[in-house]
Amino acid sequence: MRVELADLAATGLFAEDVSLALKPGDCLCLSGDLGAGKSTFARALIRAMADDPELEAPSPTFTLVQSYDLRLPVAHMDLYRIGSPEELDELGLDDALAEGVALIEWPEKALDLLPNDRVMLRFEGTGESRTVCISAPQAFLARLKRSRAARAFLEQQFSTPVIRRHLQGDASTRTYETIRPEGGQPLILMNAARQPDGPPVRDGLPYSRIAHLAEDVVPFVAIARWLRAQGFAAPEIHAEDLDQGFLLIENLGADGILDEDGKPDPDRYKVAIDCLAALHGKPLPDALPVGGGLHHVPAYDPRAMQIEVELLTDWYLPFKRGTAVPDAERQDYIALWRALFAELQNAEKALVLRDYHSPNLIWRDDRTGLDRLGIIDFQDAMIGPSAYDVASLCQDARVTVDQELADQLLNRYVAARRADDPLFDEAAFRRAYAILAAQRAAKILGIFVRLKQRDGKPGYLRHLPRIEAYIAASLQHPVLQPLRNWFAKAGIGETES
Repeated sequence: MRVELADLAATGLFAEDVSLALKPGDCLCLSGDLGAGKSTFARALIRAMADDPELEAPSPTFTLVQSYDLRLPVAHMDLYRIGSPEELDELGLDDALAEGVALIEWPEKALDLLPNDRVMLRFEGTGESRTVCISAPQAFLARLKRSRAARAFLEQQFSTPVIRRHLQGDASTRTYETIRPEGGQPLILMNAARQPDGPPVRDGLPYSRIAHLAEDVVPFVAIARWLRAQGFAAPEIHAEDLDQGFLLIENLGADGILDEDGKPDPDRYKVAIDCLAALHGKPLPDALPVGGGLHHVPAYDPRAMQIEVELLTDWYLPFKRGTAVPDAERQDYIALWRALFAELQNAEKALVLRDYHSPNLIWRDDRTGLDRLGIIDFQDAMIGPSAYDVASLCQDARVTVDQELADQLLNRYVAARRADDPLFDEAAFRRAYAILAAQRAAKILGIFVRLKQRDGKPGYLRHLPRIEAYIAASLQHPVLQPLRNWFAKAGIGETES
């Protein structure tokens, strides 16, 4: 791969693009003659990751290594003065790559000791213009090409270069950036490449199809526009490339619904529950126009619910026990859930946003009414029981909602629904709520273990005790008594009888 850089500004933009493609373990080896631009590139990359254009970022020529504690820890090394390749061990390269990235100038001094999957960037040229020749594993090249494609998408929207900064990534494959146009308000870039289907897991279909997970950005665009038309604060879509999976969207802000101590703010959670009550009084969306076609909102059907709860027996229980779940025990579990999902067939239906909890809700203190709450995650939305999102909020997977606040939120929701519809069936709703709260908790227990074991993201395990407590509380409802017995026998969510 060759990249032509016309001047120093282009070098800075390229460094920014590379910074957004980095992952832990990346070892970037910068080679080229003196004055070819290695240090200029390294300094620009470090400043982009630090989001500090004035950061000094001195050359490590004499210190041999300069370390930076950034989004990804960065070790900037210069091997020009090492006496032998073995001195590389003393610089801590392996430790640097364990959780972060390394930028190595003069890699030729210890090439045989550098990782086989290193990224080689050779800088050629003098003055301000230069050529970069890149030799790297396909995985890195794919990430870099994706980042460069995002830059090209942004160049189509703005007459001058924009500043790109990493915003967040999560359990999904989507990533986000803050985009700062010259003289304009910050926006958000959603980077969500179309996801290929996984292997068939049931009835010849992959998990994503059965669970109705979005495979591109089309559902996000369709649902965002529908929510906005209904008066809710979803992001405005400023520009879109549906084929590539790039969206330039409104920045709703950075303040969430937690307080300064990271705990649920009761007043903000109450506005969030009010939004759900208002949403569940709206007509159901069906075929939504987007990109010259239609997005048909899928149904949250028993098959989708079923494969989600099986994540508990496929991932969570084997993790806890250290052994697979016996087939007879698994079949009993499946049969119990099938009976419960049959109970939901007549439950009230609404648009289920699916991940309606603190990480996806933005607080806008300068607004009034329901407009104070920004909603940012809904690409997997379906038509299903209205109680699902209520359970998602009242049993927030990322922060503990104590039972007193959960009860207040439930009562507030019920009161709002009954005020809007005197025929609202509170008993049926609370029954559905118990089933769906347990269903969601079972699914999340499995997902969080899967994220650790399959995807190398162990941080989610810290949430397991919270989810275990939630499922124990949900199992107290009489409709869940048979499932409660199974869970007690399995050693999950044990509670007093």
